[in-house]
Amino acid sequence: MDRRERSADSLRAVLLTKGFVGQAEGSVLVEFGRTRVICTASVEDRVPSFLRGTGQGWVTAEYGMLPRSTNTRMDREAARGKQSGRTQEIQRLIGRSLRAAISLPDLGERTIKIDCDVIEADGGTRTASVTGGFVALALAVKHLIQIGSLQQSPIQHHVAAISVGVVSGAVLLDLDYNEDSSCDTDLNLVMTEAGDIIEIQGTAEGVAFNKTQLSQMLDVGERGIVELIAIQKKCLDIDA
Repeated sequence: MDRRERSADSLRAVLLTKGFVGQAEGSVLVEFGRTRVICTASVEDRVPSFLRGTGQGWVTAEYGMLPRSTNTRMDREAARGKQSGRTQEIQRLIGRSLRAAISLPDLGERTIKIDCDVIEADGGTRTASVTGGFVALALAVKHLIQIGSLQQSPIQHHVAAISVGVVSGAVLLDLDYNEDSSCDTDLNLVMTEAGDIIEIQGTAEGVAFNKTQLSQMLDVGERGIVELIAIQKKCLDIDA
């Protein structure tokens, strides 16, 4: 669905398919239009050394793009022997966002690792990863409750993310690649269900933006995140 088929403040078609990877404690295929990311959650009964003996858990993330997720083939980062700065920045964003969703002391001394693998990229891969990563996290927590490892959910609130931008002077929600590559301003927004902001990543790519445009982008982004959380809840069989 391109912009001619949706309004400036509309999301692309969003689809969450849970249980996409059967072996993982939690998994989902997240689709934002042609952007598709597989998010899996794996549980380990250990924590990083700085948390050992504290009784507190940890949530972390890894992110990667498959070689033909873009128009031309890219080399695997493993083959190059080094992650790009972009990859490291994105996976840190995903980890920070998902840790904000959960009570780490209530998780217990275990780690949940979220892997986000982009199989097709058409803009917004980091925000799709956060949104899908939360669903994978929630499914892993549900699994821990089902097997008796947790008595109650440590998840405190839903978290989702969306891209917003200014293209030719207009504020647009959920940019695809063509819009993102030609935008004046690129902004990624991560929020909780309560409307609290976890992170704002905003950059003037071509033309500086003003406070009015920033306010418009935040308002449009928040409405998009409300829609995404409703979609998350439907996927997780939670009454909205």
